[in-house]
Amino acid sequence: MNLIIFGATGMVGKQLVKQALYMGHQVKAYGRNVFTENLPEHKELELIQGALFDEKLVLTAIKGCDAVLSALGGAFDGTDVTRSLGMKNIVAQMQKSSCKRIIGIGGLGILNAGADDETLIMDLPDFKPEYIPVSMEHFKAYNFLKASSLEWTFVCPPDIIDAEVTGHYTTNADYPPATNKYRINAGDLAMFMLKEITANEYIQHRVGISN
Repeated sequence: MNLIIFGATGMVGKQLVKQALYMGHQVKAYGRNVFTENLPEHKELELIQGALFDEKLVLTAIKGCDAVLSALGGAFDGTDVTRSLGMKNIVAQMQKSSCKRIIGIGGLGILNAGADDETLIMDLPDFKPEYIPVSMEHFKAYNFLKASSLEWTFVCPPDIIDAEVTGHYTTNADYPPATNKYRINAGDLAMFMLKEITANEYIQHRVGISN
Protein backbone atom coordinates (compact mmCIF):
# COMPACT_ATOMS: atom_id res chain seq x y z
CA MET A 1 0.00 0.00 0.00
CA ASN A 2 0.95 3.63 -0.40
CA LEU A 3 0.99 5.22 3.06
CA ILE A 4 1.68 8.72 4.34
CA ILE A 5 2.78 9.26 7.92
CA PHE A 6 2.31 12.60 9.66
CA GLY A 7 4.39 13.04 12.79
CA ALA A 8 6.92 10.66 11.27
CA THR A 9 9.84 11.95 13.35
CA GLY A 10 8.27 11.31 16.77
CA MET A 11 8.58 8.22 18.92
CA VAL A 12 5.59 6.40 17.41
CA GLY A 13 6.11 7.95 13.98
CA LYS A 14 9.58 6.45 13.63
CA GLN A 15 8.18 3.05 14.59
CA LEU A 16 5.47 3.45 11.95
CA VAL A 17 8.06 4.28 9.28
CA LYS A 18 10.31 1.36 10.20
CA GLN A 19 7.55 -1.21 10.45
CA ALA A 20 5.68 -0.03 7.35
CA LEU A 21 8.84 -0.39 5.26
CA TYR A 22 9.49 -3.83 6.76
CA MET A 23 5.96 -4.87 5.78
CA GLY A 24 6.62 -3.82 2.19
CA HIS A 25 4.57 -0.63 2.01
CA GLN A 26 5.53 2.47 0.06
CA VAL A 27 5.87 5.26 2.61
CA LYS A 28 5.82 9.04 2.57
CA ALA A 29 7.15 10.64 5.77
CA TYR A 30 5.83 14.18 6.17
CA GLY A 31 7.14 16.80 8.59
CA ARG A 32 9.39 19.78 9.20
CA ASN A 33 12.38 17.76 10.36
CA VAL A 34 12.28 14.65 8.18
CA PHE A 35 15.78 15.28 6.81
CA THR A 36 17.41 15.72 10.22
CA GLU A 37 15.88 12.92 12.32
CA ASN A 38 17.84 9.91 11.01
CA LEU A 39 14.94 8.20 9.29
CA PRO A 40 16.08 5.06 7.47
CA GLU A 41 17.33 5.25 3.92
CA HIS A 42 15.08 3.07 1.80
CA LYS A 43 14.04 2.99 -1.84
CA GLU A 44 10.37 2.87 -0.80
CA LEU A 45 10.61 5.87 1.56
CA GLU A 46 9.95 9.41 0.35
CA LEU A 47 10.74 12.28 2.72
CA ILE A 48 8.50 15.34 2.37
CA GLN A 49 9.54 18.43 4.30
CA GLY A 50 6.58 20.66 4.98
CA ALA A 51 4.39 22.44 7.51
CA LEU A 52 1.36 20.64 8.86
CA PHE A 53 -0.87 23.66 8.31
CA ASP A 54 0.14 24.13 4.64
CA GLU A 55 -3.08 23.17 2.87
CA LYS A 56 -1.69 22.83 -0.65
CA LEU A 57 1.37 20.85 0.35
CA VAL A 58 -0.59 18.49 2.59
CA LEU A 59 -3.13 17.86 -0.18
CA THR A 60 -0.37 17.19 -2.71
CA ALA A 61 1.34 14.80 -0.30
CA ILE A 62 -1.88 12.85 0.38
CA LYS A 63 -2.79 12.39 -3.28
CA GLY A 64 -2.05 8.89 -4.48
CA CYS A 65 -2.00 7.41 -0.98
CA ASP A 66 -4.19 4.53 0.15
CA ALA A 67 -4.19 5.49 3.83
CA VAL A 68 -3.01 8.17 6.26
CA LEU A 69 -1.32 7.46 9.59
CA SER A 70 -1.23 10.37 12.02
CA ALA A 71 1.14 10.32 14.98
CA LEU A 72 0.96 14.02 15.76
CA GLY A 73 2.41 15.13 19.07
CA GLY A 74 3.26 18.32 20.91
CA ALA A 75 3.29 19.97 24.31
CA PHE A 76 0.93 18.80 27.08
CA ASP A 77 0.04 22.19 28.57
CA GLY A 78 -2.60 23.27 26.08
CA THR A 79 -0.46 25.86 24.30
CA ASP A 80 0.26 23.56 21.35
CA VAL A 81 -2.65 23.09 18.91
CA THR A 82 -0.79 20.76 16.55
CA ARG A 83 -2.95 17.77 17.46
CA SER A 84 -6.30 19.48 16.85
CA LEU A 85 -5.63 21.94 14.03
CA GLY A 86 -3.20 19.57 12.38
CA MET A 87 -5.90 16.91 12.26
CA LYS A 88 -8.39 19.50 11.03
CA ASN A 89 -6.18 20.25 8.02
CA ILE A 90 -5.41 16.59 7.31
CA VAL A 91 -9.14 15.77 7.36
CA ALA A 92 -9.97 18.73 5.12
CA GLN A 93 -7.36 17.75 2.54
CA MET A 94 -8.29 14.07 2.62
CA GLN A 95 -11.87 15.00 1.81
CA LYS A 96 -10.57 16.69 -1.35
CA SER A 97 -8.69 13.56 -2.37
CA SER A 98 -9.53 9.93 -3.07
CA CYS A 99 -7.82 8.78 0.15
CA LYS A 100 -10.46 8.04 2.78
CA ARG A 101 -8.75 5.79 5.35
CA ILE A 102 -7.03 7.40 8.35
CA ILE A 103 -5.74 6.06 11.65
CA GLY A 104 -4.69 8.63 14.25
CA ILE A 105 -3.49 8.75 17.84
CA GLY A 106 -5.44 10.35 20.67
CA GLY A 107 -5.26 9.60 24.37
CA LEU A 108 -6.85 7.52 27.13
CA GLY A 109 -8.78 10.51 28.47
CA ILE A 110 -11.25 10.61 25.58
CA LEU A 111 -12.39 7.01 25.91
CA ASN A 112 -15.76 6.28 27.51
CA ALA A 113 -15.62 5.88 31.28
CA GLY A 114 -18.64 3.61 31.75
CA ALA A 115 -21.54 2.02 29.94
CA ASP A 116 -24.30 4.00 31.64
CA ASP A 117 -23.72 7.41 30.08
CA GLU A 118 -21.40 9.35 27.77
CA THR A 119 -18.96 10.42 30.49
CA LEU A 120 -15.36 10.42 29.27
CA ILE A 121 -12.43 9.32 31.38
CA MET A 122 -11.09 12.89 31.37
CA ASP A 123 -14.38 14.03 33.00
CA LEU A 124 -13.90 11.79 36.03
CA PRO A 125 -12.96 13.57 39.28
CA ASP A 126 -9.81 11.50 39.77
CA PHE A 127 -8.41 12.21 36.30
CA LYS A 128 -5.03 13.90 36.66
CA PRO A 129 -5.52 17.65 36.00
CA GLU A 130 -2.17 17.96 34.20
CA TYR A 131 -3.54 15.71 31.45
CA ILE A 132 -6.72 17.71 30.84
CA PRO A 133 -5.25 20.24 28.33
CA VAL A 134 -3.80 17.55 26.06
CA SER A 135 -6.97 15.48 26.43
CA MET A 136 -8.97 18.47 25.22
CA GLU A 137 -6.68 18.65 22.17
CA HIS A 138 -7.29 14.97 21.50
CA PHE A 139 -11.03 15.49 21.91
CA LYS A 140 -11.05 18.29 19.34
CA ALA A 141 -9.09 16.13 16.89
CA TYR A 142 -11.54 13.29 17.48
CA ASN A 143 -14.49 15.56 16.73
CA PHE A 144 -12.94 16.63 13.41
CA LEU A 145 -12.68 12.96 12.46
CA LYS A 146 -16.16 12.16 13.74
CA ALA A 147 -17.72 14.99 11.70
CA SER A 148 -16.00 13.86 8.50
CA SER A 149 -17.00 11.36 5.84
CA LEU A 150 -13.70 9.49 6.25
CA GLU A 151 -13.11 5.90 7.33
CA TRP A 152 -11.35 6.83 10.56
CA THR A 153 -9.95 5.01 13.56
CA PHE A 154 -8.64 6.95 16.57
CA VAL A 155 -6.34 4.96 18.85
CA CYS A 156 -6.38 6.26 22.44
CA PRO A 157 -3.36 4.89 24.31
CA PRO A 158 -2.35 5.36 27.94
CA ASP A 159 1.33 6.12 28.64
CA ILE A 160 3.42 5.37 25.55
CA ILE A 161 6.74 3.72 26.36
CA ASP A 162 9.76 4.17 24.08
CA ALA A 163 10.17 0.44 23.48
CA GLU A 164 10.14 -1.98 20.58
CA VAL A 165 7.32 -4.20 19.36
CA THR A 166 6.38 -7.30 21.35
CA GLY A 167 3.24 -8.29 19.47
CA HIS A 168 1.40 -8.72 22.78
CA TYR A 169 -1.32 -6.15 23.39
CA THR A 170 -5.06 -5.95 23.90
CA THR A 171 -7.64 -3.57 22.40
CA ASN A 172 -11.25 -2.52 22.93
CA ALA A 173 -13.67 -0.30 21.01
CA ASP A 174 -14.43 3.06 22.67
CA TYR A 175 -13.42 1.84 26.16
CA PRO A 176 -10.13 0.88 27.80
CA PRO A 177 -9.30 -2.84 27.51
CA ALA A 178 -10.62 -5.05 30.30
CA THR A 179 -7.02 -5.88 31.19
CA ASN A 180 -5.31 -2.50 31.30
CA LYS A 181 -1.72 -2.01 32.41
CA TYR A 182 -1.94 1.71 31.53
CA ARG A 183 1.05 1.53 29.20
CA ILE A 184 1.78 0.55 25.61
CA ASN A 185 5.09 0.16 23.80
CA ALA A 186 5.52 2.56 20.89
CA GLY A 187 6.38 -0.44 18.74
CA ASP A 188 3.15 -2.23 19.61
CA LEU A 189 1.07 0.89 19.07
CA ALA A 190 2.59 1.24 15.59
CA MET A 191 2.00 -2.46 14.87
CA PHE A 192 -1.68 -2.17 15.76
CA MET A 193 -2.13 0.92 13.58
CA LEU A 194 -0.53 -0.75 10.58
CA LYS A 195 -2.57 -3.93 11.02
CA GLU A 196 -5.79 -1.93 11.39
CA ILE A 197 -5.29 -0.41 7.92
CA THR A 198 -6.39 -3.68 6.37
CA ALA A 199 -8.20 -5.33 9.30
CA ASN A 200 -10.76 -2.49 9.41
CA GLU A 201 -12.00 -3.79 12.74
CA TYR A 202 -12.46 -0.38 14.33
CA ILE A 203 -13.71 1.92 11.57
CA GLN A 204 -15.42 4.95 13.11
CA HIS A 205 -14.35 3.97 16.61
CA ARG A 206 -11.93 5.10 19.25
CA VAL A 207 -9.70 2.27 20.42
CA GLY A 208 -8.38 1.54 23.89
CA ILE A 209 -5.07 -0.32 23.87
CA SER A 210 -2.63 -1.70 26.45
CA ASN A 211 0.26 -4.15 26.70
